[in-house]
Amino acid sequence: MKRRIFLCFLLIFGLVLPVRAEPVKWVDFHIPYESLHYALQQDITTFEQEKHIGWIEILALSAARTGGKCPLSSVKKASADLKGEKSPRELLGASSKYYEYYHEAYTAALGGLVGSYAIQINGQWKAQYGLKAFSPVAAGYGYSHCDDFGVSRSFGFKRKHLGNDLMGVLGTPIVAVEGGVIEAMGWNRYGGWRIGIRSFDSKRYYYYAHLQKDHPFAEGLQEGDIVKAGDLIGFMGRTGYSDQENTNNIETVHLHFGLELVFDESQKECNSEIWINVYDIVRLLSSHRSSIQKTATGWQRVYPYQDLDIEEFAK
Repeated sequence: MKRRIFLCFLLIFGLVLPVRAEPVKWVDFHIPYESLHYALQQDITTFEQEKHIGWIEILALSAARTGGKCPLSSVKKASADLKGEKSPRELLGASSKYYEYYHEAYTAALGGLVGSYAIQINGQWKAQYGLKAFSPVAAGYGYSHCDDFGVSRSFGFKRKHLGNDLMGVLGTPIVAVEGGVIEAMGWNRYGGWRIGIRSFDSKRYYYYAHLQKDHPFAEGLQEGDIVKAGDLIGFMGRTGYSDQENTNNIETVHLHFGLELVFDESQKECNSEIWINVYDIVRLLSSHRSSIQKTATGWQRVYPYQDLDIEEFAK
């Protein structure tokens, strides 16, 4: 009886439970490398200060003011403003709704790249704060790339290129940019041998394609496995563009690296997937590369790694 009275009270006075907002349906990610780098340095510099200024807050404020363009001058101003007493909402006033959108979008795109981590050197764990994600290409291996997102592709059907191609040498070790769960692994007629890894918060789906013929993957990997940022996952090749498995049908050896944002599971595999341009993110990650070496027992990391935001610190 009391429950019925309570429900009637809700209906009469319009007190209803909050309805979940519609998920973000599109993200135009056009933050220049210089702006990403500056915001990152501000984040690291202020980490142990009384007021820590996160790089996503800086970038979201700049984007709300510039319609997502985020030139370096605007990012510098946003950083300086956030060091003051006013919140982003107070700084923006009526435009704060744009800040909410960009903050959600940039958290989805960049949320796993910066934080606390530790590496083991000479048997000792060293904790750090900063860029904790890695370049997809292991340390010591050269590569080249350009901004090729959106370039036309025709194999199978006419479409746009939804990633960044990193040109390198056959067999170059490829590592996981961020930790997560292997969600897809095997042959795809477009990507050849490929791996798809979902971040632990489920917002980011990393796609690594055209891996090496005959020996595409790191030993023992399978779907459902958990990998850490910087772990070896495969080797660069030129497979794909074929219905026949294990076929080299790509002219140039390279890694296709893509990043899909997932705000709702219905977006994961559909006609309106959200893939963003990772060219400037790859540039940023080039300063943090995982050292992988081949030993008598196989490939292994030189410096063991822990993500301290999700793991208990190694004793």
